[in-house]
Amino acid sequence: MSEVKSTPETIELEGSGFWQKPENLLLTMTFTLSFMFATWQVLLNNFVIERAAFTGVEIGILQSLREVPGFLAFTAVFVLLIIREQFFALLAVAVMALGVALTGFFPFAIGLYLTTVVMSIGFHYFETINKSLTLQWLPKDRSAHFMGRAMSIKAVASLAAYALIFVGMDQLGVDYKWMYLLAGVSGLVAIAVIAIRFPNFNPQVEQHKKLIFRKRYWLYYALVFFSGARRQIFVVFAGFLMVEKFGYSVGEISALFIVNYVFNFLFAAKIGKFIGVIGERRALIIEYVALILIFTSYAFVSNANVAAALYVIDHLFFAFAIAINTYFQKIADRAEIAATASVSFTINHIAAVVIPAVLGMVWIFSHSAVFLVGALFAVASLVLSFNIPRHPKIGTEVLFGRVQS
Repeated sequence: MSEVKSTPETIELEGSGFWQKPENLLLTMTFTLSFMFATWQVLLNNFVIERAAFTGVEIGILQSLREVPGFLAFTAVFVLLIIREQFFALLAVAVMALGVALTGFFPFAIGLYLTTVVMSIGFHYFETINKSLTLQWLPKDRSAHFMGRAMSIKAVASLAAYALIFVGMDQLGVDYKWMYLLAGVSGLVAIAVIAIRFPNFNPQVEQHKKLIFRKRYWLYYALVFFSGARRQIFVVFAGFLMVEKFGYSVGEISALFIVNYVFNFLFAAKIGKFIGVIGERRALIIEYVALILIFTSYAFVSNANVAAALYVIDHLFFAFAIAINTYFQKIADRAEIAATASVSFTINHIAAVVIPAVLGMVWIFSHSAVFLVGALFAVASLVLSFNIPRHPKIGTEVLFGRVQS
């Protein structure tokens, strides 16, 4: 496999072929992972209820276990002492494929917990390295737009997965285990092709291979923490609400997810570009004000169609979280991006490991209380977002509470 020096300028090359651009490597890996994850996710709630008789307690435990590898993402920096970031990303997608492929063959609690952890190890390591490579390879003035494009690619992959599930399960009656197996094997084949066709892209700046925790990044760490908490309430309990309270079938959940990703396909890149224009501070303020309203509405919704509308709007606002990453890109030492990406992923998952299990028990007594907790997380994030400078950079990381590294 040949090697190519990767710099922000290589992203701009129009004359080079598809397989020579690091931008396309990131997008093809993202597509592959997103296709598998969408299949796993859209089938999960119905699969665990129908085949494993899960309640809120078991789904909470499963989702907490799913986030443990994310909590351990800081270990990625130690793996990089042995293997290159690019190879690490490819290997992570392959591990996820294995976990997805095996999921349908273990329709009981312990089996589902184990396959979920395998899938999650690959997923979280990839997300950590993908974030690092994106911030290294993309120029600052284009990174927000590119991250929006990546979300659009995720949407296309998810739409492909949902279409396959609709045809396979609703029309042809394919069993859960074969759908999971098909998604996993497809991912393994795709990642093998990607590994063969793309060259090795050398980093522009050699990355530190040690844990780095800077005081001057404190606001970034705090935003990442609450972002992880908010995401878990959506991922775990918003979808579960649709199935348990409103009785959505696999086909109806798939249709809802399709609407979500059509919106992402149409608007994610535009939102990324919009963030580049208005800046991270304003983008995050818009997001958190909207989330306060959305989570409060979740708490008291009694109509299935209104709940579905909230779900779609909530999902669309995930694109605004791009602003947290571009904020970090502007204040970071480039040699610290990989190490800090590992640490930030762990911070993101501190709440994620605890929240599903704890709120899963709360769920049994009050659905509303779970979503009101989400509204409180959004309030905390809103307060933090007001501390982002209009033009963040090294030396101007925050408006108040500035500290030295």
